[in-house]
Amino acid sequence: MLSRGNTTKTVTVYALDFSAWKKAAVRQCFPDAKTRFVSNARDAPPGSVLLVWGMASLPGDLAANVTILRVEDGFLRSVGLGADLIRPMSWVIDGRGIYYDATRPSDLEHLLAHSSFDAQLLQRAALLRERIVAERLTKYNVGTSGWQRPSTTRRMILVPGQVESDASLAYGAPGIRTNIGLLKAVRAGSPEAYVVYKPHPDVIARLRAKGVSEDEALSWCDEVVSDAAMGDLLLAVDEVHVLTSLAGFEALLRKKPVTCHGQPFYAGWGLTSDALPIPRRCRHLSLDELVAGALIKYPLYLSRSSNRLIDPEQALDELLAWRARVGGAVPWWREWLRMILRQVVGVR
Repeated sequence: MLSRGNTTKTVTVYALDFSAWKKAAVRQCFPDAKTRFVSNARDAPPGSVLLVWGMASLPGDLAANVTILRVEDGFLRSVGLGADLIRPMSWVIDGRGIYYDATRPSDLEHLLAHSSFDAQLLQRAALLRERIVAERLTKYNVGTSGWQRPSTTRRMILVPGQVESDASLAYGAPGIRTNIGLLKAVRAGSPEAYVVYKPHPDVIARLRAKGVSEDEALSWCDEVVSDAAMGDLLLAVDEVHVLTSLAGFEALLRKKPVTCHGQPFYAGWGLTSDALPIPRRCRHLSLDELVAGALIKYPLYLSRSSNRLIDPEQALDELLAWRARVGGAVPWWREWLRMILRQVVGVR
């Protein structure tokens, strides 16, 4: 199967409905293939490869033996938001499904369930994890204001918000699917805790819509934190409760207890407390086995300084240089671009 940047010169990848700003990344992911951008899935001929974004639906009358590859942002993405159309440094390409679709195994789930992880790979994963934590890196690396943990002896729980229209909730949260619903569940289960709620950065930027009754968050938590960097916040709290948020994985990297009220890719491997168990995930993984699968073997890393694919360690170098150059603050001109995006794309 064609995937992960490994192609032959005879292969053509038919990329369906990709925005102009993503086309360079598509070509970078398949350096040895021809790339053809199409607006109709039926343009992919029999036996070809069709690349689609996320959980995009496809017609039932595709040509015979078309291989479907799904692409999404990786877990160490950028300095800035995807909703701001900021170029990604990592994508994942999946031939079975996609990592946040818990209704069926993805390439990542298959990898975690069946791969062997040798000592050399686990040592590499441990060093990668330690560096991510030490440098306080996360998916988007946004936020500037320092947040001080309140002087309380109460157990402190972080609840990261999500964009409620995202496919990760539709396909990975068969129970609770709203931020307020999650907050209510956390408060009911831990009435004595100090609960901190952090809205999703796309919502804070007003590029995506608030969740149902999200303005009522303070009725169910003790504090709402907006602009604190997630890498700082995760180190300050005692535990994290999520639906499917990547913040749960980022908390695991920092060895924080994580409770999943949905079914994210990192649930079901013995590393999290799972409100909704996934019976087919029955293997127990170490933290560094999870890291090896999710950050080394599964994603592709796209250099910003060249048109090459790079390894995760090189990607960390480039991410750190990028962050040092631009900082975490939103420049004035970004706010103008966001105003244009709200007009053109709308807030969904």
